[in-house]
Amino acid sequence: MRAVARQVAALVCLALLPAIAQALYLRNKVSWQTPVAPSEMISVRDAMALGEKAIWLDARLDADFEQEHVPGAIQLNEDRFNELLPQVLQVWSPEKKVVVYCSSQACGASREVARRLRNEAGLANVFVLEGGWEAWLAERK
Repeated sequence: MRAVARQVAALVCLALLPAIAQALYLRNKVSWQTPVAPSEMISVRDAMALGEKAIWLDARLDADFEQEHVPGAIQLNEDRFNELLPQVLQVWSPEKKVVVYCSSQACGASREVARRLRNEAGLANVFVLEGGWEAWLAERK
């Protein structure tokens, strides 16, 4: 019985070796963020220049939005997407451009909200703000 257990353990270790080696080799090469095409990104300056033609959407958590947000922004986060979407649709029109932001460039919430707006709600002209909330704050200074 011990011999069988040793053989099973040896086979499991041998099977895991290639996976462990690959994980170590690719650990800094795999991006876990939803990729965003450059054409779907917008800089803070370009977004601010849109003026009244922009709809700002805050994809951050409720507490962050309540504390502070871009003036006039509407909250639309992943957790409450279906609940909050009607507010967005009330102000949206085809000539408007939607700017979605979250905490930072590394934040994936704005990418996911933008993807859902395009794919599920069928909205056009949806952009992710480069640098997110932090970039907007820095531009204001």
